[in-house]
Order: sequence, then structure tokens, then C-alpha cells
Amino acid sequence: MGISMAVAGMWVERWERQQQRYAVDREERFTVITDVVEYVTAGRPRPLLLDLGCGPGSLAARLVDRLPDAEIVAADMDPLLLELGRTHHPDAARYVDTVIGADGWTDDLGLDRPLDAAVSTTALHYLPEPVLLDTYRRLATLLRPGGVLVNGDHFPPGDASCAGITAHVGRRRAERTGGHAHEDWHAWWGAAARDPELTDLYAERARRHEAHGGNGPGEDLPLERHAELLVAAGFRHVAPVWRFGDSAVLAAVMGD
Repeated sequence: MGISMAVAGMWVERWERQQQRYAVDREERFTVITDVVEYVTAGRPRPLLLDLGCGPGSLAARLVDRLPDAEIVAADMDPLLLELGRTHHPDAARYVDTVIGADGWTDDLGLDRPLDAAVSTTALHYLPEPVLLDTYRRLATLLRPGGVLVNGDHFPPGDASCAGITAHVGRRRAERTGGHAHEDWHAWWGAAARDPELTDLYAERARRHEAHGGNGPGEDLPLERHAELLVAAGFRHVAPVWRFGDSAVLAAVMGD
């Protein structure tokens, strides 16, 4: 089920454009996440990072550009996106095929020492709250003292009456920056399904999503609820470090 470098490059490029429709100021979000990791790992040789829901390696590639000495483990359940990452960003990370939140998923990571940082972007919102809490607890056991979890995602406001406002602000920002000019999620996947080099991987993806119930919309937990779950999971310090509309970057630090 290998993919040629040319085809992988084309599909990753289209993925990058497509994602601009959904992550407000996506590049700035990546930069902020990397800023946090840079701060936490300053002076540490060969920091170990975990990229949760890595997709085709978009965040891992940006992290390794800034932190070339880092070792990155990139985890996802999507065989098609993982193969795109392995082919287009082969030196960015060690890619691991696993279902985040499933029994034994952290064993699949093959970690040989505590993590300095775990990062994620637009990937954890689909987890039901009990699974999300368990995931946070497991990550707390994997991180070293002073290590950090950095999650960039959509977080609706705690006051549901303001949810429409924050979503509208984000959409308008995407329109001003040209994000809505690109194909959407469904168009990207529809086109990918028709590419002969991706047919087998797409079929395997469909089989897995059916087996695991797919990535549903999740519970749209507000940032404040995520913070409560992180504290319950063992993180000592939790704070948003960047926010625009309903898009935010949340940092949670383990106690020293």
C-alpha cells in the first residue's frame, strides 16, 4: 500500500490548504504550540515529543523544523494519513498506528523514557468525556515532571448562548485570510478515494472507522471543562496561551 513521493506531496499540500477552512489562524496555532514546546524543552538534549492524532505529519514537520534535535513519536489511527506522513515527512517522526483512547494504546507508542511534551491539534475533540479523561490520565503518567500537554482545538464558550458568536468570529477570520477559498473536508476525502494509489488505504480507513464508530463530532466541551479534566488527571497548572474565536491553545503542565 505504498504511495509515491509525488502523489504524497500533492495530497499533503491539498490537505494543508483544506485544513485552513477549519483551524482559525492554523499556522499561528502551530507556531504557538511550538513556542510552548520550545520553552519547556530549552536546554534539554534530545527532547521526546508525542504528536496525538498526527494526520499526515503537519505539526510534527513544523516541530522538527524548529527543534531539530527532538525525537517525535506521531500517533494516529488513519492508515491513509499515516502513509502520507511517512512518505512526505519521513524524517519528521516515527509514525505509530494506534487508536488514541483504546485499551493499551500507550503501549503501542514504544516509548523508552518519559515524554517532555505531548501535543495535539484539532484531534482530541471527538473523544467522549470519559475517554478524554482517561487519555489525559494516561498522558500524565507518560510525561516527566515539568512536562507539558499542549492542545490546540475548537473549544466552544462555557456560556452556550455565546457559541454562535465565537463560531462566527472564527469563520469571518478564515474568510478574511482566504481559508474558505479551498476545498472542504468532504471534497478532499472524496477526491482521495478516487486516486488509484490511495484506493486500498482508503478502503482500510473506511473499515477501521466502521469498526471503531468513526470520529464523531464529540461533545464540544468548553475550554474550562478541559481544564477541569486535566487537573483531575494530575496536571498541576493549566492555562490557555492563545485564543481567537472558538480556537484556542491550552497548555497543561505536570508538577515538578
